[in-house]
Amino acid sequence: MQVQEAMTTVVLTVGPGHNLRTAAHLMSERHVGAAIVIDPDAQGPGIITERDVLDAVGDGGDPDLELVGDHLTAELVFATPDWSLEQAAAAMIRGGFRHLVVLDAGETVGMISARDILRAWTGSGAVSEVPAALAAV
Repeated sequence: MQVQEAMTTVVLTVGPGHNLRTAAHLMSERHVGAAIVIDPDAQGPGIITERDVLDAVGDGGDPDLELVGDHLTAELVFATPDWSLEQAAAAMIRGGFRHLVVLDAGETVGMISARDILRAWTGSGAVSEVPAALAAV
């Protein structure tokens, strides 16, 4: 199974000038754990995750004053639609993250989360054991 079969194509986007409360509200409202950050002045998209918001607030940051641009991850690992789910899962495990922005010919076409991968695997009955690609990670 490939990333394109499990990824979400309608993704939440926010700007670097949004405050963390707004980003958290939008993520909560849409029941997603991450948003793609679009900054016209940056080279590519970034990502803000629930963990980024939690860490900022846990460190004493005010979610009404702290900006997404100060807490996002800008150096991302990207997936392509033709990656296997095993490749995506292995990249997540190696990098210690749960979301991958999916690019096709340099354009953002979606996002895949660890939850998306688990849904795809369990929905197809493909997880009677750990996939070989993950066993080596």
